[in-house]
Amino acid sequence: MDTGITSKTPITLLGLGDMGTALAHSWLAAGHPLTVWNRTREKAEPLVRGGARAADTAAEAVASAAGPVVLCLLDDDSVGETLDGADLNGKDVVNLTTGTPAQAWRRARWVNERGARFLDGGIMAVPPMIGRPETGGYVFYSGDRELFDRHREALEVPAGAEFVGEDPGHAALHDIALLSAMTGMLAGITHAFALVSREKDLDLARFAGLLAEWLGAMAGSSQEMAAQLASGDYTEGVTSNLAMMAAGNDSLLATARDQGVDPRLLVPFMELMRHRVAQGHGDEGLAGLVSLLPAAH
Repeated sequence: MDTGITSKTPITLLGLGDMGTALAHSWLAAGHPLTVWNRTREKAEPLVRGGARAADTAAEAVASAAGPVVLCLLDDDSVGETLDGADLNGKDVVNLTTGTPAQAWRRARWVNERGARFLDGGIMAVPPMIGRPETGGYVFYSGDRELFDRHREALEVPAGAEFVGEDPGHAALHDIALLSAMTGMLAGITHAFALVSREKDLDLARFAGLLAEWLGAMAGSSQEMAAQLASGDYTEGVTSNLAMMAAGNDSLLATARDQGVDPRLLVPFMELMRHRVAQGHGDEGLAGLVSLLPAAH
């Protein structure tokens, strides 16, 4: 008989820091049966009052899991310590702990050797964005594609779910690559404000709006770089070549000097540009700089 009741995937969540707690609330609000565990039991109490079940140990939580076992812990070492002694045979492990691609590869092997399936995740959101799709937060997933497809509906409850490959390290790689780009952008923003902040008659709020608009317009250059890297032709579609940009850097450095600003956030990038031009590639765009970045081993 159809009772009209929809069965929701049970979730087992290990780790109740700020992000883990946000994930827990989103699954509870969506009606998913939720079992939680945290080293500090007190953090679980508000969730228990909201309908979650708190396990006394991580091993107990894993043993009772009828759906994905989700980990949101401090680091990869914490994942190993938490799962040590737990029977993972037949379980679906989804690791949302921030880590590196190499850690994801090792953790996938470690989990598979214990008879479990593995997905790694990279969360592109902060806790207030979780459970609020209008904020645009999402999670990269990589690893077992069948596992992702099986639990996709539940995984999309806290934030959008983007599968980026069966290589377990690709979620972390996407995560770190985007964060690296953000770090470079924030360095540029910091330098820009250092240039203007000492001008007493300059409206910083208005400048911030101009800066955000400009950076948004410039972000489209990432597609140009992707096309050049794919084709191997670093001159394809170039409008401002390296020689022009390298020459313009002199004005950036002179202005920093005049404003009493240390240019250390920009100089390494400028030096790469200058080096590539000296190699005879002044007609290229920025894509050629990628070839200068492999680290020595």
